Amino acid sequence: MNILLVYPKFPDTFWSFKHALRFVRKSAALPPLGLVTVAAMLPPEWNKRLVDVNIRELSDADLAWADYVFISAMIVQRTSARAIIARCKQAGRPVVAGGPLFTAEPEQFPEVDHLVLNEAEVTLPRFLADLARGAAERSYRADEFPDITATPTPMWELLDLKHYASMSVQYSRGCPYNCDFCNITTLFGHRPRVKSAAQIIKELDSLYQLGWRSAVFFVDDNLIGNKRQLKNDLLPALIEWRRGKVPMPFNTEASINLADDPQLMELMVQAGFTTVFIGIETPDEESLAEANKRNNIRRDLAADIRRIQRAGLQVQGGFIIGFDNDTPSIFQRQIDFIQQTGVVTAMVGLLNALPGTRLYARLEQEGRLQAQTSGDNSDGTTNIVPMMDLETLRAGYRTIVEHIYAPQPYYARLKTFLSTYGRPTAAVPLDREHMLAFFRAALHLGVLGAERVEYWRLLLWTALLRPRLIPIAVTLAIYGYHFRMVSRLNVV
Repeated sequence: MNILLVYPKFPDTFWSFKHALRFVRKSAALPPLGLVTVAAMLPPEWNKRLVDVNIRELSDADLAWADYVFISAMIVQRTSARAIIARCKQAGRPVVAGGPLFTAEPEQFPEVDHLVLNEAEVTLPRFLADLARGAAERSYRADEFPDITATPTPMWELLDLKHYASMSVQYSRGCPYNCDFCNITTLFGHRPRVKSAAQIIKELDSLYQLGWRSAVFFVDDNLIGNKRQLKNDLLPALIEWRRGKVPMPFNTEASINLADDPQLMELMVQAGFTTVFIGIETPDEESLAEANKRNNIRRDLAADIRRIQRAGLQVQGGFIIGFDNDTPSIFQRQIDFIQQTGVVTAMVGLLNALPGTRLYARLEQEGRLQAQTSGDNSDGTTNIVPMMDLETLRAGYRTIVEHIYAPQPYYARLKTFLSTYGRPTAAVPLDREHMLAFFRAALHLGVLGAERVEYWRLLLWTALLRPRLIPIAVTLAIYGYHFRMVSRLNVV
C-alpha cells in the first residue's frame, strides 16, 4: 500500500514568518508534526511519502504513485486543502482527512472519502481495522481523550529537514482554562495529558541523530498545564539530556501564571527554553472577564511580563481587539501596553469565533455570525458582527498594526526588551546559514531598508551594552521586517 501524506500551504500571515525565513534560506517555519506522527501509526509494511506543499509542489507523479492520500490541516490552510482535495479527486485517489480543520468543519468536505477526526490515537486504529477488512466507514469520531504515553515517535525521516527553520515536538495536550474564544479544550479537553520524559528524550534523540541542531518548538498549547509533572519529570530530563550537546533553543506556549513560579522559570531556562508565547489578549479587565480569561484577571500583566523576561525567557504575546466591552480607547491602550512591556513579537488580531467554542455558540444564538473565519485572526477580518462599529474597529486595528510594526516604535520596543532580558542558556545557533543571515540583514535592513537608521543604532547600542545578545537583536530585527511586509500586504 502506497500512502501519500500531504500538508497544505499556509497563506502569508504573521505566523508564517515567510519573509523572515528568506534570510536563513528556509521554506517553512515548522514541519507537519501531526502527519509525521500519523505516519508512525500506520502499518510499518506500507510505503509512505510526505509532501509538504510549503516546501514543494504536489506533482502528478506523487498522485499516480499513491493508493491513498492522507491530508491534515488547520483552519488557516482551508483554501490550499480544498485545492489539494480537488486534485486528488480528479486523479481518482481516495482521500483520508483529519486534523483541526476537518474536525471543526466536517460537513464542509463532502468530497472526502474518509474523515478520521479528533485524536488519531483513538480513531485511526478503528479506520485501519475497518479498511483491512474492506469495510471502512466514511466518518470516525471519538468523545474520549486518549492517554498519549503510547504515542509513537514521529517519522522525522519523511521530512527534508534542511528546509525547516524549526522542528516541533508535543509534550502535552489539553488546557486547564476555558477561554470563550479558544477551541483547544474542545479538541483536547481540560485535563492536561502528558507524555513521559523518556518519550520526549527519544524524540529529541531521533532528531539529533538525523543531524538537527537548531530550534525545537514544544507545540503544547500550555506547557505548564501540569506544573508538577513538568518540574519533576520533563525539565530535569531535558537538563540532563543537554549536557555535552549543542545547546538547541526550545520555544513553547504557556499561561501568564508562569510568572508566579521563579523555580519553574529557572528550570525552563536551564532546560534550554528561550521563548514563550503567552495569550495576553488585552489590558482591559472587563474584556478579559467577558472572554472568561480568568487567569489574566487581577494581575499586573506588565510586571508579570518583565519578570518572565528577566528570568531569561522572551515573551511573544497574543493580543485581541473586538471584544463586546472594547471601546475606541482600546486601540491606544494596546499600543501603550505593547510598547511599555517590550513584547517585540506582538501578534495583534481581530476577535474571530471558531466552531466549537463557547463564543461561537453564543454569537450564533445572538445572530451575530457571518462568513466563515479565515483561521488567521491577524488578516484584518472577522466573522463576528461586533458591538463596535465595524469600520471603527478595522480602522483602529490598522492604527495598531501601523504603529507597532513601524521601524521607530518597533526598534524602541526591541531595545526595551533587550534591556530587561536575562541571558538564556541556549542562544541563536551560529551556524553558516545564521552567519549569512547576519550579512543579508546588514544589506536588506541596514542599507536598503526604510529602517536602516534604527537598525544600525540598535546594533551599536547592543554591541556596547548587551554584546552577547547581538544574534537575538538581529533575529528580532528580521522578524520586524516580516511583520511590516505582512501588514503592508494584508492589513494596511
